[in-house]
Amino acid sequence: MNLAITLATARRILTQLRHDHRTVALMALVPTLVIILLYYVIDDQRSFGAWAPILLCVFPFLVMFLVTSIATLRERTSGTLERLMATPLGKLDLLLGYGIAFGLMACAQVAIALAVSLTWLGFDLAGPLWSLVVIALLNALLGTALGLFCSAFARSEFQAVQFMPVVMIPQLLLGGILVPRDQMATVLEWISNVLPMSYAIEGMKDVVIGGELGGEFWRDVAVVAGSALLALVLGAATLRRRTP
Repeated sequence: MNLAITLATARRILTQLRHDHRTVALMALVPTLVIILLYYVIDDQRSFGAWAPILLCVFPFLVMFLVTSIATLRERTSGTLERLMATPLGKLDLLLGYGIAFGLMACAQVAIALAVSLTWLGFDLAGPLWSLVVIALLNALLGTALGLFCSAFARSEFQAVQFMPVVMIPQLLLGGILVPRDQMATVLEWISNVLPMSYAIEGMKDVVIGGELGGEFWRDVAVVAGSALLALVLGAATLRRRTP
């Protein structure tokens, strides 16, 4: 790993994003606009307080997965990745560069959504703010890592988008949003136990409830962080010197 090369990679990706206004709007503004829309649709402060943290948990994962998978696929299919891999750039440099660049975008996304929710929309957070930020950012990094991994199995941008429901829907249905996990059928509960989103949602619920954040919260943080790291390792395994 070379820090200078890693930072140069992150700078290159951020420069590309700066000239892609629609992608920046998708990452930074759309989640906040949907949260605002939900606020006026529900028109009930208490119900909104129950749904807002879930959206703050889901949107970073969803948006970063979509953007990262498509951006990485473009570099694979255009030959950019092959040319980069022929340079001293290492796999870890490339992946960390992506992680830093999209991590910064995730910070902006979470900051805007939280600022609007806590001020304009009057979202009342019982737990500490930093814990909510940690969960949201880890989810964004998890989405980035999974996007890097899944892009290896797509041949077009349409195929990359098709991975989104495959990755997202099971985690949303089994993560405890609609039905508590302990009330699901045994097999479904077993499956939910291996899905990282389940732990992100559990950690978010602990933050909303308030009180002291104990071992279960840090377990949830460790599982989400470990899943992101595992996805990065698997993503590194899909990088080749020659594009398919």
